[in-house]
Amino acid sequence: MEYIQTLLLELLKTPSPTGDTKTIIRRLTEEVSSFGITSTTSRKGALLFTVPGEDASKARLLTGHVDTLGGMVKEILPSGRLRLTQVGGYAWNTIEGEYCEVHTESGQTITGTVILHNTAVHVNREIGKTERTQDNIEVVLDAKSDTKKEAEALGVSVGDFVYFDARSTITPSGYIKSRHLDDKASVAILFGLLREIQQKSIKLPHPVHFLISNNEEIGYGGNSNIPPETWEYLAVDMGAIGDGQTTSESCVSICAKDSSGPYHLGLRRHLVSLAEQAGLTYAVDVYPYYNSDASMAMRAGVDVKHGLIGPGVANSHAYERTHVAALDNTFKLLLAYVQSPLVME
Repeated sequence: MEYIQTLLLELLKTPSPTGDTKTIIRRLTEEVSSFGITSTTSRKGALLFTVPGEDASKARLLTGHVDTLGGMVKEILPSGRLRLTQVGGYAWNTIEGEYCEVHTESGQTITGTVILHNTAVHVNREIGKTERTQDNIEVVLDAKSDTKKEAEALGVSVGDFVYFDARSTITPSGYIKSRHLDDKASVAILFGLLREIQQKSIKLPHPVHFLISNNEEIGYGGNSNIPPETWEYLAVDMGAIGDGQTTSESCVSICAKDSSGPYHLGLRRHLVSLAEQAGLTYAVDVYPYYNSDASMAMRAGVDVKHGLIGPGVANSHAYERTHVAALDNTFKLLLAYVQSPLVME
């Protein structure tokens, strides 16, 4: 768990909005290499590697996505402020007041703050009633930028990526607070699993393919590069917490159904059985407004048994929180899963 937490903090501090993931994929490529494993990168920029197993006629695939929510400069306003377009899906009010960085085409990084237009309560009494939208959420740069011309002189242009400050911390009580736990928490867990397999020379009954996808937040991260011998496809992504859900910040969540429909029943039952045998804290849930790389692969016509598990994460697509216990329960379920028989029914 120490390794998982250390890697997670590093990943959270590395900006990687969908469309701008080269830096973090390069870092994870180095991490894979440190375990003596060769990896490849897809044309879309996803990272793929395999741990061998005894029977290579059928394989498993585990995926987690390293791309996150973010922004992009849509317009430079006459005031020198910036108007954003969203990268991924989130409510505008969840980024209000957030520190950010604008990464320019010339390679410069300019800090700033995301604020509501005319945000001073002393001159605008309607602030509390104002709906936050793409037309009134703006970025104020931490540089002399009072006109469009001054902003452009700084190197800012339409299409520049905007990174939101993750503000990552692990409290003494074990809570992890940060943006982008979706899905960097799961990616760190997958690398913890890889480390455990390699360091303890664990023999696997079947090969395990790892796919670190980089386009999940826009809906097509895990639809390609799936080896033909893949029998089971397990997405490792956050478990959503909220009213009507049983998932908590301490458990591993096993998804029965999301907006795409039910996940494979036999695989889900197998995961529940493994969790119970290991004495893990788990929950089975339905996510009403959710899709995963696994469900997107099914929509693309991939012939696999698909499942979805992950650590319980509160406040999804906002300032998120989980607990180290959720990381631990997810890790232990994955470790049991990769050593178990395939689901044949």
